[in-house]
Amino acid sequence: MTTQPARSRATLTDISSRAWEHPADQGALVALRKLKGFDSLLKAVSGLFNERAVRLVYLGSAVRVDERQFARLHRLLGEVGRTLDAPELPEMYVIANPVPGALTIGMNKPFIVLNSGLVDLLDEEELRFVIAHELGHAMSGHAVYQTLLQRLLQLSGVFASVPVGGLGFRAIMAALHEWSRKAELSADRAGLLATQDPATAFRVPMKLASGGHLDDLDATSFFAQGQEYDEADLRDSVLKLLLVENRSHPFLVVRAAELRRWVDSGDYAKIVAGDYPRRQDDDDATVSEAAKAAARSYSDSFRQGQDAVGKLVHDAAGMLGSMKLWLDAQLRRDEE
Repeated sequence: MTTQPARSRATLTDISSRAWEHPADQGALVALRKLKGFDSLLKAVSGLFNERAVRLVYLGSAVRVDERQFARLHRLLGEVGRTLDAPELPEMYVIANPVPGALTIGMNKPFIVLNSGLVDLLDEEELRFVIAHELGHAMSGHAVYQTLLQRLLQLSGVFASVPVGGLGFRAIMAALHEWSRKAELSADRAGLLATQDPATAFRVPMKLASGGHLDDLDATSFFAQGQEYDEADLRDSVLKLLLVENRSHPFLVVRAAELRRWVDSGDYAKIVAGDYPRRQDDDDATVSEAAKAAARSYSDSFRQGQDAVGKLVHDAAGMLGSMKLWLDAQLRRDEE
């Protein structure tokens, strides 16, 4: 594995996770964060039972990263923590698993798990991106709120056995997976903000998609795949919806394209330059503004993309919006 020369990175002091959260992800998170007390109770229960058991499994079967074990990974965690100004650093483990992968789990004290296959596959800067991606999950509270929603889902699981209830259950599952996919896009942005090197951030999904055969890949062709995926006709659009319905992660080609789109929007450069929301203002974030941002995000995505279903949804939403404005105007006129 290659080691890149040290380079300076801007420290994003007091940065709020809202800076990197995808609008659709952030809308859900802001709403969930307003549920005072409920998440705390769930965290307490999980801390007493499930989380302790899961941590003990990794403590007994994996290798905990520290100054003497996987020292390079320990250093990278400290560096990305300083760049993102993380209030605290989670524990990190390496587990023997040849499949490249990583996850952040836990509610009261989330911790990061890296598969050995991922550590073998990626170079130092690529590992920096992945570790920051996982730290982004922890700082956004994804583990807490994903578990909260999973608990709610388990309570409604009985409806899956009822024909009509089953349809509702499937809709809930689809919504949860959609949020999970958007949370991955958020974490990718956190990874880029900590690495501050778009080339490295784009290289990671290319390497994962190819199994490490980076020398056989071409970035232009890889991103062209993403463009072709977006430019689906009506039939392919329906197939895409069915293919991703139960996926917790977006396809790797899609993730690369989404991250590049964020860079091209200028938002990444603004944040690195110091223009970003601060943690001290998190309490002022409103559900309504986050919801509006999420709606704008989906609308822009549908309007700008070539996806036939997306365009159909966008046009239908626009027509319904126009009808609502017309009805509101009629009601106001009648009241006058």
